Amino acid sequence: MTAQPEQTGKIIISVDAMGGDAGPGVVIAGIAKSARKNPDIGFILHGPEDELRKLVAKRRVPEGRVVFRDCPDVVTMEDKPSHVVRNGKNTSMWSALESVRKGEAHGAVSCGNTGALMALSMMRLRKLPGVNRPAIAILWPSRNPQGFNVMLDVGADVRADAKDLLQFALMGASYARNGMALTRPRIGLLNVGTEEHKGRAELKEAHALISDFAEQANFDFVGFVEGSDIPGDKADVIVTDGFTGNVAIKTGEGTAKLIGDLLREAFSYSPLSRLASVLAITSLQRLKKRIDPRRVNGGVFLGLNGTVIKSHGGADATGVSAAIKLAFTLAQSGFAEKLAARVASTADLAQDVAQSASQTGK
Repeated sequence: MTAQPEQTGKIIISVDAMGGDAGPGVVIAGIAKSARKNPDIGFILHGPEDELRKLVAKRRVPEGRVVFRDCPDVVTMEDKPSHVVRNGKNTSMWSALESVRKGEAHGAVSCGNTGALMALSMMRLRKLPGVNRPAIAILWPSRNPQGFNVMLDVGADVRADAKDLLQFALMGASYARNGMALTRPRIGLLNVGTEEHKGRAELKEAHALISDFAEQANFDFVGFVEGSDIPGDKADVIVTDGFTGNVAIKTGEGTAKLIGDLLREAFSYSPLSRLASVLAITSLQRLKKRIDPRRVNGGVFLGLNGTVIKSHGGADATGVSAAIKLAFTLAQSGFAEKLAARVASTADLAQDVAQSASQTGK
């Protein structure tokens, strides 16, 4: 049991300043943006202290909002997770997770190497009892009243068997229940079709397990869903393996960018179209905000003893600020504690259901 963060009246977020593709300048810009918007956030910043102090001063982050942890080494995107686990003790990523483990911070944010971040998170924070495989959950813009659907896994591990998918359903339901105030979330299992006879063997097995467990875990299982349902209103939580989920999220990001580029091109075609863009500016801004992936940047590592947010490696200041806001929101709601309680209360029951299904040949 780690000590709780000091009661300073602020939610403390531990930030790996060195993980982004564009370097620490963008991360500090995101921190400055968050600090200006929310006086209740404090930061522990990890990386080369002299460099970071200069960047913080340049961005005029309010006095007393940042504590520095000097770390000489950086985890690169090319580093293998196994190498980082063995040799990464002096890196900013390791140090950022240590602040959570020691109870100095309520959550950690990193734009760094996903595989290394997951490996270090599992080693330093450990998995919750009853969790076999952690998952990364993201928010996907949707037609549902809450505006977003939860999707997991989107890249923590490319593999997932039927029991893993059942656990993803449990954790996703808890995220939706606590993060979006959905009393009884609807769970969908991503497949190549909605018919029960379609899909790989592990998907058919997972379908039976999740269906058997739905009533006891207080969620509705809508069965198989397709890719077109990810942004739809058929389900609140989309469950899939990390390989499929990662391909889907990258496709969605690319599509959102394409739509934005095509709109700009269309409205700059002629003087009349440029005038039309001026007249439609409010609606266009609303659309941009709705589909902008930066504003929902941040995948939550579910199934760990602590909150870890993986920001996109190419995130700009707006994206980093969004990831920090997500970490703050989850910490403020006590989500980590609620998820741990949910997993603990259902782990034995889930195992019983899985064993029962196996024995009956489902």
